[in-house]
Amino acid sequence: MSRHPERLRARPRTSGLACAGVGLILLLSGCTAAQVEETPAPSPTAAQTAPASAAPTPTAPTPTEAAGPVLVPDGTADENLPLFSAVVAAVWATPQQVTGQAYVDALVAAGFDKSAMQLTPDQSTVGNPAESIQFSVRWGQDCLVGQVGPSTGAPVTVVLPALGEGTCLVGDTRPIDW
Repeated sequence: MSRHPERLRARPRTSGLACAGVGLILLLSGCTAAQVEETPAPSPTAAQTAPASAAPTPTAPTPTEAAGPVLVPDGTADENLPLFSAVVAAVWATPQQVTGQAYVDALVAAGFDKSAMQLTPDQSTVGNPAESIQFSVRWGQDCLVGQVGPSTGAPVTVVLPALGEGTCLVGDTRPIDW
């Protein structure tokens, strides 16, 4: 007999949980392996099947590969979300990361329409820095919406339907008059 019977009772539960966790990991890794094995191998390219004496012809990257996302003026809000998100991430990486004007200016520089934008104040009603700021670009019946600030931790960008009055943000917004 053990001098600590409570240890004997706790051990089977711990072992059972550990076994269940290992089983789940094995099950999930088995699914991943099956998916990888079912993917057909790519067929050889011209460079792979060309004679050894022939040099492969380099291909230039497409404009979107080289420059990143681009504005799609006739596209949807979803099609323009990658550019909106890239602009927001670029401003977030600067010292102006909680300055609304920096986001508006960067979005305008990327080709977004300033007259279709809304922005919340950078400061609270008592003059403290805002915990988060929101900004938006109306795009047809949708809105590209961004939120940044200490309370968000990282930039958030989404496409949402426009509100009934044709705006994107709820509450007080500040004039974009610069």
